Amino acid sequence: MSDDTTQYTSTGIAYQRSGPTGAVPVVLIHAGITDRRMWDPIWPSLTARHDALRLDLRGFGESAARPQGSLDPVADLHTTMAEVGIGSCHLIGASFGAGVAVEYALAHPAQVHSLLLVTPGGSLIDDVTPDLEAFISAEDAAMERGDLDAAAEANVRWWVDGPHRGPDVVDAGVRALVHQMQRRAFELSQNWDDIDEHEPDPPALHRLSEIAVPTTVLTGALDISAIAIAAHAVTTGITGAQHTDWPGVAHLPAMERPEQFLQLLTEWLD
Repeated sequence: MSDDTTQYTSTGIAYQRSGPTGAVPVVLIHAGITDRRMWDPIWPSLTARHDALRLDLRGFGESAARPQGSLDPVADLHTTMAEVGIGSCHLIGASFGAGVAVEYALAHPAQVHSLLLVTPGGSLIDDVTPDLEAFISAEDAAMERGDLDAAAEANVRWWVDGPHRGPDVVDAGVRALVHQMQRRAFELSQNWDDIDEHEPDPPALHRLSEIAVPTTVLTGALDISAIAIAAHAVTTGITGAQHTDWPGVAHLPAMERPEQFLQLLTEWLD
């Protein structure tokens, strides 16, 4: 049994690893509006059966150290896996984390056995749809006022609730935790304007045909339309990729329906 306490890499990335070793590990990459706590509801059951690693990407949760060069989540993931001794894995990414997962699979193809991409976002979004544009405007306006609470609430409103339902529908605990995680990310990175973000050239969306591992894409029917477009691009771009769409949920199906997500993940791994 691995140690489940929070540990840090030499470059300041916070992570936890737990579960019985021996089989191919599972690596979980959180969404851009959360941190590794988004996996809390499934973590005990997952690690009872599988060797699993979850981390806070730099600028989220407990990964507070500024990058020495450009902000490069793929490089941080690679360092983390190397330092904990994971040579290959099943890679699960949510939203922004799904983009990181795809970029990692392209950069290090021999290290990825399979991909489970949940509501693919980040570098996988190619279209600024009207609902996405409305969210960006709401977040930008709040950030210009220096109102981190309002900016975090804009993220909760557009991503957790989604554009098709009100805030009274989603579990209040889920909304509160996402607000907390997103506000934490704003606090950590608000003085990082001088830091460049590493961008693969060519972009991952133009290289999807190079991915040759089993891939499943999960979306929520109540999500922002740009995510559905990204999911279609990924599903058609990766040969043999499968797509599942859950009704009644938005951008965080793993948090809204953790038991159902754990079942999907377990069946995928098995």
